[in-house]
Order: sequence, then C-alpha cells, then structure tokens
Amino acid sequence: MPHDRKNHSLGAVPMNWIPLTDPKQLSEIEALSKSRPQVIFKHSTRCSVSAVAKHRLEKAMPPENTDFYYLDLITYRSLSNQIAEHYSVYHESPQVLLIIQGACVYDESHSGIQMDDIQSQISSVAAS
Repeated sequence: MPHDRKNHSLGAVPMNWIPLTDPKQLSEIEALSKSRPQVIFKHSTRCSVSAVAKHRLEKAMPPENTDFYYLDLITYRSLSNQIAEHYSVYHESPQVLLIIQGACVYDESHSGIQMDDIQSQISSVAAS
C-alpha cells in the first residue's frame, strides 16, 4: 500500500509550530516573508472549532520552506489585534494568514482552514 503523505500516521512530517508570543516577532515574520512564506495560525484554546482546525493542519503535510507560527489568542489577544490591524484583516478565531513579500495574501477562518488551500495559495503566488 503506498504511503499517503498527507496522513500523519503514515509518515507525514510533523508540524513544527513556532510560538508567536512577542510583537517583535512580527517584523521578523515580515522580513522572512521576503524569502519564504510565513503562516500565522491564530488559535483559541477555548474553542472546539479552533481545536479541529489545528488538528487538521497538524495531520496534513505542510508545504516545504514555509514557517508556521502558532498564536494562542486567549493569552496574546493584544498581539492578535495587532496582526489584524497590521495586515488589514478582520479578526477571527480560528484564523490562518499567509504572509508573502510582507503582505497577507490569503486569510481563512473556521472550517475553511485547510492545508491544501494554503499550499494552493503558495503555488499560485509563486507562479505569478
């Protein structure tokens, strides 16, 4: 039986979350986004929909050369608000933002958060 690279239990690369806890990291994310995609996942630890979205991301194969940041928005709500304001996106939870070349080129929330869609957006931007 061939391996399904999207299924964690069959050999997918585990998600390597980078904790997003400090506003100073936003300038680092912006700088890094000039050379590789950056993804911010805003997660509510009190929300079952957010837990499902996080699990879906964790069991999928992440795109190569992409950094994934995890923001606990209950603990760091002011940082979440800064992100929404800086990238001109409406705050939602859960929410994923894709940052490329210093701009948020894609954001999605709730059940719309899918690794395949993130990969498609990265490929789309790379092709243009």
